[in-house]
Amino acid sequence: MLRGLPARIPDTGRGRHVKYNRKLRAFASGVVDRFLQRATLSPVPERVRLDGRICLVTGANRGLGKAVAVDLAKRGAEVLMACRGGHPEAGEHVRRLAGSDKVDMFRVDLADLDSVHALCDRLRHKGRKVDILVLNAGVMPAKARRSAQGYELMFAVHFLANRVLIDRLLADGVVRPGGRDGEAPRIVFIVSETHRAADSIDFGSFGVFGEYGLKDGLKYYALSKLHLCTYAQELSRRLNPEGEVRVAVNSLCPGAVDSDLMREAPWWLKPLLFPAKRLLFAAPHRAVAPVTHACCAEDMGRRSGVYLHLMREKEMSAPAMDASAGARLWRESEALLARHPRSGEEGVGGFAAGESE
Repeated sequence: MLRGLPARIPDTGRGRHVKYNRKLRAFASGVVDRFLQRATLSPVPERVRLDGRICLVTGANRGLGKAVAVDLAKRGAEVLMACRGGHPEAGEHVRRLAGSDKVDMFRVDLADLDSVHALCDRLRHKGRKVDILVLNAGVMPAKARRSAQGYELMFAVHFLANRVLIDRLLADGVVRPGGRDGEAPRIVFIVSETHRAADSIDFGSFGVFGEYGLKDGLKYYALSKLHLCTYAQELSRRLNPEGEVRVAVNSLCPGAVDSDLMREAPWWLKPLLFPAKRLLFAAPHRAVAPVTHACCAEDMGRRSGVYLHLMREKEMSAPAMDASAGARLWRESEALLARHPRSGEEGVGGFAAGESE
């Protein structure tokens, strides 16, 4: 049980807290920084291997997630691709590109908490142990949509599903604090600089579905990423309460990536959007460097609470780093998830889920 452990990761002073007054400014910054921001970290050499390690990547059937799966498989890892679509062709493509047969696909719909539980059940029943968990899956609908449990889609996919997934993997022993051979397991969150566009989490309307259209889509996207960033920091504090890193929980923004995230854009916007994406956004295979660093760099296995923007360490926004907000997010989401217990389980909050079979 890790509920309520009172730990804080010290503020190292890296970078500055940046507040964006407009949602589009945060988005545009991610595009501009790809060209102007100087890297302070070197790419992980291809000779660095992951033989014997098991990596689970969500949203691995396309875009950045697929490129990450290829990169990790090339380094000798056994890769588990957790995604809704692309079965089996995406897995076969990753095997060919990586030259590896150690690639498996698992079906999951992160917009449905029951589907997340089903994935965890399969991993537990197969006795799989995950050394590196890459939480990459993302959505950006053109207008408000509900998840299977009735929550706003981005809130459900970017935050709630990841909370349930991590709770279950820890409770089931699929991810084990302390790891194997003395090497801590790694949890890597793919977040976004756009989280800076959200001023704070409104706990008064936490989890409440609200209608919105294209105009406010980026606002809700930024808020969902603030939820995720805040959760990542709180998770790091709770898993590593005494300063010793038992699970390395780190986050990164890969910058603007030419992926399918905006596939639901209106038809009239696509003729303008897609040429701009090709010109200004990085191809997925070129955007994997910070993900590879978080997964493979030796020092990242000994540190937790680190945030990378491209290949440079930064500080998340002040709201995301606020420990009191993190603790409240933990409590509020725990209460929210208690409304959706599975048969035979008391709930998943605080890693309390037990064996259901």
